[in-house]
Amino acid sequence: QDADIVWLQNPFQRFDPDADFQIACDRFSGNSFNLRNEPNGGFNYVKSNNRTIEFYKFWYNSRKMFPGLHDQDVLNEIKFDPYIQKIQVKIRFLDTKYIAGFCQVSQDFNAVCTMHANCCFGLEAKITDLRLALEDWRNFMELPPDQKSLPRSWTVPKKCRETPFHPPDESPNSLPPAAPKISAQEGNNQ
Repeated sequence: QDADIVWLQNPFQRFDPDADFQIACDRFSGNSFNLRNEPNGGFNYVKSNNRTIEFYKFWYNSRKMFPGLHDQDVLNEIKFDPYIQKIQVKIRFLDTKYIAGFCQVSQDFNAVCTMHANCCFGLEAKITDLRLALEDWRNFMELPPDQKSLPRSWTVPKKCRETPFHPPDESPNSLPPAAPKISAQEGNNQ
C-alpha cells in the first residue's frame, strides 16, 4: 500500500474471496470485473497462488515492452492480453465507493473504507488534503446516528485540485479506450 492512503474503516470486508488479484481504481466503471477500469497500484490485495505468480511474472516481464512506463501503466497495457485469460487469474477492481481516492471520491460516508491522495502531485498538497479528509471523517463520525444517512460532501480534493496531475472534471463512467494487445510470448520474453 502507498503511504498516501488513510484507512477510515476496515477494508477487508470489501474483498471478494474468489478473486486472485484486487486493485484500487483511479476511476471505477460500476463493474468490478470490467477491465476498462483504471487501476491504481497504490492499494491492492493478492492471493498467492499459481495464477497470481504467473500474472506477476508476466507483468514484470512486460515492462520491457513498455519502457519508461510506471508499473500501473504497464498493467493498463497488459490487462487485455489473451495471456491473462489463459492463466485464468481473476482480476477484480475495487469500487471507489469503498476504496476511494481524490480522482473519484466516494459519495457514501457510511461505506468508504480508505481515501487515497491519488491524482495529486506533491507531498504538501497530499498531506493538506488528507488532513482535510480526516477532518471530514471526524465531523461525520461525530454526527448523531439519524444524521449519518443524510447526503454529505467531502471538502477534498482542494489543494490537490491545483496540482497538474488532477484530471479534468469527467463523468465517473468516462473510461479510456481498450489498450492495444501484446502477445503473451512478447510479454514473457526474458
